[in-house]
Amino acid sequence: MNVNSVSSTFLLIAFFVYLLAFFLFVVSITGKRWSNRKPEDHTRQWGFVAFITSVVGFACHVTFFFTRWAEGDHIPTSNMYEFMTFLGMMIICAFLIVYLIYRTPVLGVFALPIGFIIIAYASVFPSEVQPLIPALQSYWLKIHVTTAATGEAFFAVGFAGGLMYLLRAVDYTGTSKTDKKEQRGVELTLFFILMLVAFIASIFTFNGSGYKAVFSKDVIVTNAQGVQETNHTTETYVLPPIVKPYATEVVEMKSFLGMSEPLFTAPSWMEGASAGRKLNTVLWSILGGLILYGLARLVARKPLGAAIGPIVKGMDAEDLDEISYRAIAIGYPIFTLGALIFAMIWAQEAWGRFWGWDPKEVWALITWLFYAVFLHLRLSKGWQGKKSAWLTVIGFIVVMFTLVGVNLVIAGLHSYAGV
Repeated sequence: MNVNSVSSTFLLIAFFVYLLAFFLFVVSITGKRWSNRKPEDHTRQWGFVAFITSVVGFACHVTFFFTRWAEGDHIPTSNMYEFMTFLGMMIICAFLIVYLIYRTPVLGVFALPIGFIIIAYASVFPSEVQPLIPALQSYWLKIHVTTAATGEAFFAVGFAGGLMYLLRAVDYTGTSKTDKKEQRGVELTLFFILMLVAFIASIFTFNGSGYKAVFSKDVIVTNAQGVQETNHTTETYVLPPIVKPYATEVVEMKSFLGMSEPLFTAPSWMEGASAGRKLNTVLWSILGGLILYGLARLVARKPLGAAIGPIVKGMDAEDLDEISYRAIAIGYPIFTLGALIFAMIWAQEAWGRFWGWDPKEVWALITWLFYAVFLHLRLSKGWQGKKSAWLTVIGFIVVMFTLVGVNLVIAGLHSYAGV
């Protein structure tokens, strides 16, 4: 057995151990009603078992990280698969640190799923160990990427705390305009989570079935000598094409639910690299999210926030607010170092400029500014409670767009891969 297969095995073990830890945290919160022990004793005991299980999963995850490092002879953060598995590992690490401070088992019910959803998302990308491209052959790869991901990991835990606060504080029995607005905000946040889950599930399903659709296009380019040439290019979809690239012909496509041709063609202005495929991925994610959300509503027979809310009703609102704020306060300076300062130094070495308005650079700056505003409003204006919680939720949506949207939808120097 080679090192790569050993590392992959440890990641798979870590994933399932995280799932087990999540269910143990759920038992620590919900199982106390059927226990003969005092509720606090039951929560403390099962919370400790769930925490130890999380530590075991994290140990397996760390083993994956270093065995893959040994196989590739470079830190495994150079593509989307490696970066997302590292981010998932750091989210679990951030959760463990915050848990040791506050000893709140319900945090595991919300923070752990973020970690293993990120790991599942990583698994949709090619997992083969690849040599570093010249631009990444620098010691700054270790410094910049790891610190940026660590900061984002604490933002994820802050998001979990903020969402928990909103689920506890938003009144789903209220009928005022403010209540309705808050209810819709929570439901929209849960929909975004389900949309990511649906995207992962659809990629796994169609990849497993061997589905693909191939489109061809002739592109006229001008070579170095100024002579125009015709290049024949192809675009491969792993999801059934709801929309095909502009001005292309079908080369190969399997039928899906009786659909033998794309329903739409991408507009002419979407002629960028893989624009049609990326639009198709977004459409599938939205469609899958709507289906999952509809099924969840059908099962719960009430808004999802109202169904999940009772889990956190026993929590102290100030504790949840404090958890969310402290996680972001820890993550912000780390993110500042990794995503801005170290990134600009590396950009100067690699590309001869500190700043170039690349999409990833712009969105990293937007993320940094957003959390700067959050901390300013929190410390100077006294924004706590719901206001603070909403900002943590919106902030993490910005983080996820920076990670997913910029890499997969917007073309740039930092684009790693696409599906």
